[in-house]
Amino acid sequence: MSAVGLIVEYNPLHNGHVHHYTRAKEISGAEYSVAILSGPFLQRGEPGIVSKFARAEMALAMGADLVIELPAAYAVQPAEWFAYGGVALLHATGVVDSLCFGTESGTLDLLLPLSRILAEESQELQEEISFYLRAGMNYPAAYSRAAAAAAGYPGEESEVLQILQKPNHTLGLHYLIALHRLKSPIRPFTIPRIHAGYHDEMPAHSAIASATAVRRMLLEQDLSAAAPYLPESTLQILSREFREGRGPVTWDSFRGTLMHILLTSSPQELESLHEVTEGLEHRLRRLIYSLKQPQVDELLKALKTKRYTHTKLQRMLTHILLRHTKEQMSPSALSQGPGYLRVLGFSRGGQKLLKTMKKTASLPVIVKPSSFEHPQLTLDLRASAAYANAFPGPEVHHIFRDYMEAPIRTFD
Repeated sequence: MSAVGLIVEYNPLHNGHVHHYTRAKEISGAEYSVAILSGPFLQRGEPGIVSKFARAEMALAMGADLVIELPAAYAVQPAEWFAYGGVALLHATGVVDSLCFGTESGTLDLLLPLSRILAEESQELQEEISFYLRAGMNYPAAYSRAAAAAAGYPGEESEVLQILQKPNHTLGLHYLIALHRLKSPIRPFTIPRIHAGYHDEMPAHSAIASATAVRRMLLEQDLSAAAPYLPESTLQILSREFREGRGPVTWDSFRGTLMHILLTSSPQELESLHEVTEGLEHRLRRLIYSLKQPQVDELLKALKTKRYTHTKLQRMLTHILLRHTKEQMSPSALSQGPGYLRVLGFSRGGQKLLKTMKKTASLPVIVKPSSFEHPQLTLDLRASAAYANAFPGPEVHHIFRDYMEAPIRTFD
């Protein structure tokens, strides 16, 4: 039994994802596939356009055999912890023997040796990162500079620095670092992104567009505009979710709740929350009063500086919305790894994987969240409830769906 692992968000699942899935099965030679899927809130600090259940359904319709939720503690994090959480879950299944991810280059020639060097997290590397942060760089830029220097490739023209300025290379590097730290036997593979860049806002191909471009079409136009870039199963699921009032979900869906928290919290209360750093608690309170309209997008624009990336600020707002404390998200807490394997859905092949995992998994396999307790799971359930509560007409069934429904099963 061989299975390839995919760490995904599917926001929403589009034709580029289908290409990735198909090639992953081909180059790994795997019989089965396991998708680690972010929950309601995603790595860049934004809500999923539809729920984790709908996105898990998309994955299964594409062909994935088993969908496991990436806990919120790791899903809304910088690349290092997002990657560590996803790889740790794949490793813990005991059935995944390969991992396939997309990169801009489609090669591991530089990433593999670099990951071996950086897996040690030397004091020198940390000092280099701190140096560049003090110079006014944001964290991604500071890490890239420090990593290139640690690998012996300093300077503006460094090949290492150039590749780490690409988001999928950075994420891929952290997948490889996580494999080293876990001493995992999982074999890594990569395939090149085709026809669309990570941040491309407009499609440049007739059938493949970035998730960013697809979301833009869905939000600014309609389903028909995005249709050429989506598999039919995704179209049907999105149509159903939108029709029944469960999407599209955006930051504006949480405007009232977020603004209430910001207006009624003291600076000290805000400062205790994850990613509220370096006086941002005071900047938040000050800028709210200067906004023309109490909109999340307006707040993000006002907060944005060279020091803070848009993504960093979005993640901070997500942690404020969900009341994630610094203690809950500390490096010492996250380094312990995920505490369970939460099953969102499975196919007939996934049912076979689950049967094998009863013997091979190194973490509890959770099918019914109500039967298991863990601090990370509590955060997941709260995040799902907060997400569903933002629907235009939320129902109790949607808010507590984690408790009320079994995992999705596709036995076609």
